[in-house]
Amino acid sequence: MNRDVIIACDFATGEETLAFLDRFPEGEKPFVKIGMELFYAEGPEIVRQLKARGHRIFLDLKLHDIPNTVKKAMAVLSRLDVDIANLHAAGTIEMMKAAREGLTRPDGTRPLLIAVTQLTSTSEERMQKELLINASINDTVIHYARNAKEAGLDGVVCSPLEAGMVKEACGKEFLTVTPGIRFADGDKGDQVRVTTPEKAREIGTDYIVVGRPITAAADPVAAYRRCVKEFVG
Repeated sequence: MNRDVIIACDFATGEETLAFLDRFPEGEKPFVKIGMELFYAEGPEIVRQLKARGHRIFLDLKLHDIPNTVKKAMAVLSRLDVDIANLHAAGTIEMMKAAREGLTRPDGTRPLLIAVTQLTSTSEERMQKELLINASINDTVIHYARNAKEAGLDGVVCSPLEAGMVKEACGKEFLTVTPGIRFADGDKGDQVRVTTPEKAREIGTDYIVVGRPITAAADPVAAYRRCVKEFVG
């Protein structure tokens, strides 16, 4: 699997999203993430529009519900032809297995399916105090990753700080998708467990998800290309 940069298109409307992507040259089609804000505002149509334009899509809806509900929801999402879908690993192995079943089309194909371990805005202190998870954040992420692998998923979302440990625990082919990426000279924002694109490459993560350092940059295309250069090499 070739590593790549995924731009988090966390915009409020489809119009803003398309205007942002129009800033890229015709032949440059970055991998994009559609999250809750944009999907809830525009619905499946924004996915269809971006696919028609030639973009690969990570649909970041983080499903978390009873297994049957998640299975049915994933069956609907599989028809959108996205490239990556996700859910919360905290929903249990049974839920993750149901999600994979729902996402698999009649011909046996499906998008990549990954599980969120712990959000990059969550510190170990908050996890232990507010969620009553008494293990360390590293042990928690690895345990959730192993559960995801047991459920037959393709990988996990984790912070870049845990990506190397996930690879060691689950194998090199098990994907790590890592948000929490900031340039060395940039602002962390509300992220806690962060690193740079270059460091994420050294750790060995497969995909980095980058939002504000690109979308809020004075020159987003230049920021994206810088990110690709530092991460992909």
